Amino acid sequence: MRYNSFGRFIRKRFGTSVYKVNVDAGFTCPNRDGTLGVSGCIYCNNDSFRPSSCKPVLSVKEQVRNGIGYLSKRYRTEKFIVYFQPYTNTYRTVQELEVLYQEALDEQDVVGLAIGTRPDCIDAEKIDLLESLAQRHFILVEYGVQSIYDKSLKFIKRGHDYQTFLNALNETKGRGIEIGMHIIAGFPTEIREEMLSMADEISTLPVRFLKIHQLQIVKDTPLANLFSEKPFPVFDYGEYLDFAVDFIERLPTDIVLQRLFATAPDAILIAPKWERSKHEILRDIEQRFLQRDTYQGKKCSVALRDSR
Repeated sequence: MRYNSFGRFIRKRFGTSVYKVNVDAGFTCPNRDGTLGVSGCIYCNNDSFRPSSCKPVLSVKEQVRNGIGYLSKRYRTEKFIVYFQPYTNTYRTVQELEVLYQEALDEQDVVGLAIGTRPDCIDAEKIDLLESLAQRHFILVEYGVQSIYDKSLKFIKRGHDYQTFLNALNETKGRGIEIGMHIIAGFPTEIREEMLSMADEISTLPVRFLKIHQLQIVKDTPLANLFSEKPFPVFDYGEYLDFAVDFIERLPTDIVLQRLFATAPDAILIAPKWERSKHEILRDIEQRFLQRDTYQGKKCSVALRDSR
């Protein structure tokens, strides 16, 4: 394989395939509860990435057990990571978080947690909790950053700047917690070279896991209204294949790629409409690597850092 995939990392780490069990623990977000705003980031519709089976009507324990039952039967896998996915999954008191996280970890065959959150919703006490859990389990905190450019964060009404992420990163590194970062490519505030330059910046950071995907315009979001009133360019299929390869070439080889693209449900997706399955997109990205005889790290000029 021409890039460092999450699946390969997991198989090497645990000696077998490990599947994620998505849960919705009923979190909200400071961009929705009135603390910073009420409508969320302008692109955000959680139904665009949340599995239909991931709903907060059941307890975490019930969701985990249902997920394990389904995945065990379908894939015959024996180990699982519980993924706290929708909204901001550190946005409660430390005491409440400990109960929820431990409820998931107490289930048999769960080897760890992946926790999606915002860099402005973490603090020293919460990091202490994650560090204590990381002494016995695989703990990955995934910081939604979206862009390294403050002009873009302002455009999407993110509610924090890039320095906020750097501060959270500095607090989290060196604590035994795996650190992930999530960015989106395609904001109309950025030109292509600026988007690619995010790879150069990420290469200097103590980040081990990365999710990157194209900007998607989905229904029932402020961005959909903006796009309808004043359309702007989005990635067409071939453009994104080339962009993804160009981006990955500039990353160091030790960064693990968790996601390379997004696939919102057709029922809510406005643009870009590629009409390709996940399998087809992944196949075509890999084919681009082969056609260009390139690989992750080929154009990375930053030496690997011991802090990772």
